[in-house]
Amino acid sequence: MPRNYWIVKQEPESYSWNSFVKDGRAEWTGVRNYQARNNLRAMKKGDLVGYYHSGSEKQVVGLARVEREAYADPTADEGDWSCVDLAPVKPLNKPVSLAAIKRDQVLASMLLVRNSRLSVSPMTAEQFERLLALGETKP
Repeated sequence: MPRNYWIVKQEPESYSWNSFVKDGRAEWTGVRNYQARNNLRAMKKGDLVGYYHSGSEKQVVGLARVEREAYADPTADEGDWSCVDLAPVKPLNKPVSLAAIKRDQVLASMLLVRNSRLSVSPMTAEQFERLLALGETKP
């Protein structure tokens, strides 16, 4: 079965990679952008996800996995919003900065670069493999 690859963004002050690891699993709630919501809905159990610290850090710091496919976001008071459950897999041995992503021939075309406001975005398999290589991390 083909696997898909994603990037989720989170401000480290709001929910850091270390907090995510400590929790062991998280409901990825609070997404209120239609394109990001549709990306959440496209996630399949087992898909791999880069965990990106936005804000002051601007770097991919870890690797997560989709544990539960899209369901109704319990934090939504109104509207048709979804969330997924993610679990941490491992930290990247070397965080990959946004600057490094923009400089890289394979990664520069990522939606993360083209639409910086999007909190959930897809990656190609080639981009995912390149991200891991830059992060000196095996899948």
